[in-house]
Amino acid sequence: MESAWRRVPLACCRPRVLALHALFWGLVALRVFGAALLAEDKPAAAKVSVAPCWLLEEFVVTVECSQCDAFQTKTRPACGHTGYMEKVNCTKSNRDEYKSCRSAVMEERLFWKFEAAMLSVTALSAVSVVLRQRRLDRLASEKVRRQIESI
Repeated sequence: MESAWRRVPLACCRPRVLALHALFWGLVALRVFGAALLAEDKPAAAKVSVAPCWLLEEFVVTVECSQCDAFQTKTRPACGHTGYMEKVNCTKSNRDEYKSCRSAVMEERLFWKFEAAMLSVTALSAVSVVLRQRRLDRLASEKVRRQIESI
């Protein structure tokens, strides 16, 4: 019976590949467990809060979406999520509350960051394909040269 290790290609066991796998899975684990730890840090009093009126009833936006300043970011929970907030008036209860929102400027900035990241990944992939192809071509020509020399 053939061993399971004989079916694993040797390229997967190279130190560089193993280091990249360890780095990747380490970052994934850090992201997952870090998010879990941050979620557990909330005090019990914050978990038992009343839902805002804009989740339960119709509302009218009284102040458009604007960026929060440093003081508002620390004092208003609505600013903590995106850094932007809008003032809404709930129609039934006639209460004014603040709601987190996403501004067009922030969305555009996130879009261009994403585009830059994708362009970088594309360039890196293209370079790696070219380098790999050159290496394979060199190996093939070496093999042909050795076969010709052996004749």
